[in-house]
Amino acid sequence: MRLFRVLAKMLHLVWHIAVGCWTIRRHFPQMNDAERGQRVQAWSLQVLQVFGITLRVQGTPPPAQGPLLLVANHISWLDIAVIHAAGYCRFVSKSDVKHWPVVGTLATGAGTLYIERESRRDAMRVVHHMTERLRAGDVLAVFPEGTTGDGRAILPFHANLLQAAISANVPVLPLALRFVDIRTGALHFAPSFVGDETLLGSLWRTLGATTLGAEVHFGTPERPAGRDRRTWAQDLQQTVEQLRQL
Repeated sequence: MRLFRVLAKMLHLVWHIAVGCWTIRRHFPQMNDAERGQRVQAWSLQVLQVFGITLRVQGTPPPAQGPLLLVANHISWLDIAVIHAAGYCRFVSKSDVKHWPVVGTLATGAGTLYIERESRRDAMRVVHHMTERLRAGDVLAVFPEGTTGDGRAILPFHANLLQAAISANVPVLPLALRFVDIRTGALHFAPSFVGDETLLGSLWRTLGATTLGAEVHFGTPERPAGRDRRTWAQDLQQTVEQLRQL
């Protein structure tokens, strides 16, 4: 019965992804930014429903219109869908995601900005692009850890992309992610994607989970208040850790 349930959810997920890709290609060109954002949020909520994930949101989600930069801890490939379900934003992601089959179509359709993490020149280009988009009123989001963690602790935050918020003179909204067992409140590691774990293995565990919950805890928007980007990154890391413990 468990195998049948997982396979049924897998087929439902494949269909939902196909519908998402078709919507991006067929309807997104005729939509404005607000309409696309609403569609991405609705689609992401449905993704969580397909997985059977209960979403809990604490604090105040970002407004539909910025300018605002979100910073979050990073646990899983599922994080972006969880954050989008709580409130739409545009993510900054590594450039190779753009070329991934299906995932690249979904990410690009959701308005992702891409960065070559190994290229200092490209990082500067993305900071300039982020600054422009923030000044234009976008809500952007980054994972300052730069990679996924194990869900137990937060890795050090890199400071480079915070320069966009400083240059654009816009606030940063910290948020914390957790995956939990909805019965006990303990951390749930089914969506984990770190080290030698494979995407397929993580996907299969997540589809098979029956008591999985996702928690998004939004903090309070803040400005640098005289801090340089490195000091601010350290402070934001501590803030996200505190939010994660609440």
